[in-house]
Amino acid sequence: MTIYMSDILQTIVEKRRADIERLGLNFGIDIPEMRRVGHTEFLGNAGAILEVKRASPSKGDIAPDLDPVALATTYAEAHAQAVSVLTEMNYFKGSLRDLIAVADLMESRRQQGLHACAVLRKDFLLYEDEIDIAYRCGADAVLLIARILDDEQLVKMAKRVQSFDMQAFVEVREADDFRKLKIVTEALGDGAAKTIVAGVNSRDLATFHTDPLVPASVRSKLPAKAVFESGILTPADADYARSLGFTGILVGEAVAKNPNLAKDVVRTFESGHENAKGKFWKKFAELRDARRVTHCPMVKICGITREDDGLLAAELGTDMLGFVFSTTKRLTTESFVRSFAEKIRASREPENVPLLVGVIIDPNSEEGKTAIRLAQEGVLDAVQFHGIVPSAADTSLAHYCAARIGEASDFDRVASLRKNGEPRILLDAKVEGIPGGTGKTIPEQVLRTQAGDIPLWLAGGINPENVATICEKLHPELIDVSSGVEDAPGIKNHDKMRALFARLP
Repeated sequence: MTIYMSDILQTIVEKRRADIERLGLNFGIDIPEMRRVGHTEFLGNAGAILEVKRASPSKGDIAPDLDPVALATTYAEAHAQAVSVLTEMNYFKGSLRDLIAVADLMESRRQQGLHACAVLRKDFLLYEDEIDIAYRCGADAVLLIARILDDEQLVKMAKRVQSFDMQAFVEVREADDFRKLKIVTEALGDGAAKTIVAGVNSRDLATFHTDPLVPASVRSKLPAKAVFESGILTPADADYARSLGFTGILVGEAVAKNPNLAKDVVRTFESGHENAKGKFWKKFAELRDARRVTHCPMVKICGITREDDGLLAAELGTDMLGFVFSTTKRLTTESFVRSFAEKIRASREPENVPLLVGVIIDPNSEEGKTAIRLAQEGVLDAVQFHGIVPSAADTSLAHYCAARIGEASDFDRVASLRKNGEPRILLDAKVEGIPGGTGKTIPEQVLRTQAGDIPLWLAGGINPENVATICEKLHPELIDVSSGVEDAPGIKNHDKMRALFARLP
């Protein structure tokens, strides 16, 4: 059953309350009178949490005929740290029977000396007694969604979890959720570190829209042990989550539909580490959230070759400054970028320094190698791979990718980059033989029919005259402006820059 409503979460909770009223907290299912299995700490080590999931409100049936024991066996053999079992019956088609079966499987594996995963009950739990039921069914941890519980109830449920020596997987996303997380952590005192595992869902449970930058923007607000939830579809996505410093990932649809993917997802996440790429995306996401307060798109001014141009752009409020490292008329030099970076960082508060980006079209050219080296040293905050895909050696480098768009088929490249773990892709107008700074715009119809719901980063032909219209029609998250504020390539017109910022919404 697929539902389309303004607040899917509210619908699920209301339906669940009605079912509890009718069937009781065990939903009419016979459950053990006492717990009959051992205990494995939930996320005792960094790793993947893989899900037994038949359906979802947004996708309908995912794997309606799955065998929970067979699937959980595959997950255990892939060395997942935990198995998440959906027990919500209306929209996820789960059951407490699945939870009991998976817990019994893990106990059998423990008895045989095999790798056993912790077991998470994932549901929209509302009452303390549901913790008791989860414990008796064999769960090692339970999901507590801060958004659907008031302060008092969340604390009561977390304390009940603590009394069973289980873990509370507290999901947060909205600003008020973090306040609740702080309250429950303080209420548990010294035991909070063992009991609480925080998770941030990249999927908004009110709309089921997924944004991989949401976990990046709040990682610094979470405790050391934290989980990136939803949106992990490929091993590259798992690597991205690890780069942000998350202790765990929760993967549902991708592995439920394709269990053979489990091993690669687990291995990729466990072999990854927090790195410069993740630090860049965390900083960008925090800037993005600050910009959202003004409902104004983020701005990148590209092709900086003069100090005064870059400093004025920063003064006007640009979020990113681009320096071109390819043999065009906007080509910069290493000495200029080093000098500029030192000066702007010394003259402004850290939170008011734009991100400095080196734009390259050939990582093997001398110019490309210079930009990569400057990013590795921290002189540049990131590298923009323009029209190219970073090599395996560059995946941990702070970077993002730009795809050249002229027609519908060019979005195949965008889809490929997303599968490669890129959370954002800059879309630049394609003109054959010219890598960028063309003054041409991407056909609006192509964007409307092909972009879907991806947040738009737009480059090409944006100028003071059309920026307001572009923002009104397309609502970009970021605009990248170069030739639209120039007198000549690399020579910015200060009046045009002022006019551009003045006409932003």
